[in-house]
Amino acid sequence: MERAKLAALLSSCVFALAGCNGSDERTSTVPDTAPTAARNVIFFLGDGMGITTLTAARIYAVGESGDLTIDTLPESAFVKTYSNDAQVTDSAPSMSAYMTGVKSNNEVIAMSTETVAIEPSGGVGNCGANNGKPATTLLEIAKAKGLATGVVTTTRVTHATPAATYAHVCHRDAENDIAASLVPGGAGFNSALGDGVDVVLGGGKKFFVPKDSGGERGDGRNLVNELKAKGYAFAQNRDDLIGADAIKNGKLVGFFASSHMSYDLDRNAVKEPSLSEMTTRALDVLQKNPKGYFLMVEGGRIDHALHDTNAKRALQDTVAFDDAIKAALDKVSKTDPGLKNTLIVVTADHDHTLVLNGYAGLTGRTEAGKPGVLGVVHNYQDGKVAKDADGAPYTIIGFGNGHNRVQGSRANTALTDEVTGANDYYQEAAIRVTKGEETHGGTDVFLGAIGRGADTFHGVIENTKVFELVRKAVQL
Repeated sequence: MERAKLAALLSSCVFALAGCNGSDERTSTVPDTAPTAARNVIFFLGDGMGITTLTAARIYAVGESGDLTIDTLPESAFVKTYSNDAQVTDSAPSMSAYMTGVKSNNEVIAMSTETVAIEPSGGVGNCGANNGKPATTLLEIAKAKGLATGVVTTTRVTHATPAATYAHVCHRDAENDIAASLVPGGAGFNSALGDGVDVVLGGGKKFFVPKDSGGERGDGRNLVNELKAKGYAFAQNRDDLIGADAIKNGKLVGFFASSHMSYDLDRNAVKEPSLSEMTTRALDVLQKNPKGYFLMVEGGRIDHALHDTNAKRALQDTVAFDDAIKAALDKVSKTDPGLKNTLIVVTADHDHTLVLNGYAGLTGRTEAGKPGVLGVVHNYQDGKVAKDADGAPYTIIGFGNGHNRVQGSRANTALTDEVTGANDYYQEAAIRVTKGEETHGGTDVFLGAIGRGADTFHGVIENTKVFELVRKAVQL
């Protein structure tokens, strides 16, 4: 009897203290109580969505004290964004790091570290001999395990971020090659995709059709027709996407613009679906696979508006991206309460040079007749318009560089809330560059996570570490 009591005590000690000898290593007698792996992963990527952009978007949408959906995610981390050869990354190596766990050079998509970026000709790449090798992506790993896969974006589906999930090229501009990698059985198809990515939605039709049909392909191929021949339903407007026939075969491709889709501020809701609608429709297809799915969703045009230093469109696209996160959470929670089998990760690939200037008073959300964070600085002490050293007003939002920079004194700059709150206002910058060429920034970005395995995301981590954490969470 005493021996039985002693055995029970020792067993209890093992569980409580990982052994009575003071060791912090559990013994092999402790059963593995780790939770089963998630079957589903949704990876949200806000292109260029730095911390300041997130903060400004929150104020724009719900005011200083409000919360976006991304603010409510229970787990968080900060991610280092530098690439293999640059302090300030571009989207190709930063997304590739998330998808492959490999640091690559700027402009390179899902290739090994030593790969040199070589500019293509006519959208067709020529990496040369012995110039790196493909780095396996999370999407490819998921496909090999029998999971359904999907790519959703507001940019061209052949743009750097979506391409990094399914293609391998030494330069991001090889978009004709990137498009061909999606067509099962065709020349240039990425065989690691098995029977093909199940859902592909976004813009970029021009890289799938020949020049004589208004496209960019010089090889005469019509990849849209080739995809249809492989059983893909094809959507080219919102009605096509929502239509019941769009998912009957379990394969869906949709191109809603020749190049990038419209900014959310300008979107024709009849012709172009929202990012939320594309996301939930993709889930309609992917959730049919009992083994699970991997879905990447990009809010890609946040980045483009920031390059233009057009804060209003950038913030509106950030809110549309946040809406897509909410729509996905609501939809997945219906079939997976508590997200016990689903991991959702939300992050950015890099930031931009957007800043919040001055000592502005609280503005609240942006609404008709009230520009909010898009307005000029009104001092919090007295509400008066703040002035710079030249005696001129200045905006709450500014940029480190951009095309709108006054040469010389700003004394005659007449900015008002009405002017700066307009759709087409371009914020001023400290350093003048060519229009559309505002640069990325090099600071860390925010990552939020929820669901199975989300608690492993914490601290300050390398972007390559995200790949490892996602893969571990779903045991791929």
